[in-house]
Amino acid sequence: SGIDVLPIWCTSIPELDAKPIIDILVEVKDITKVDENSSGMDTIGYEGMGEYGIPGRRYFRKHNQIGIRTHHVHLFEVNSLQVERHLAFRDYMIAHPKDAQKYGELKRELAKKYPHNIEAYMDGKDGFIKEMDRKAAEWRRECRM
Repeated sequence: SGIDVLPIWCTSIPELDAKPIIDILVEVKDITKVDENSSGMDTIGYEGMGEYGIPGRRYFRKHNQIGIRTHHVHLFEVNSLQVERHLAFRDYMIAHPKDAQKYGELKRELAKKYPHNIEAYMDGKDGFIKEMDRKAAEWRRECRM
């Protein structure tokens, strides 16, 4: 079918506190086909957000009947460097539970500090995520040697 579906972010990392939102990464052969067929996602309740800050991504989100966000779908073309980055982060966190615990603590602190400001919450995680991305890329290179 030309599609791979993979769990990512916090719901895919054991023992890590997560918002009740399912994050899914989907690899597709041709990202332009997603643009051409995005009405199919609309039909099943997903809101298309375009690249939403990550070049080459197509991002969709879904809310339940009372307006609470429940799903994020991140679509990338096969062999995208962003796919590698997301999977390296996930796998690194699974293999390094102490870093995952630190991430969980940071998320809890930020959620408490910014309960109604998702942008401030996301900004607060940014530096930590970039550092973990760096560690994850290095770890993945070492694992492949």
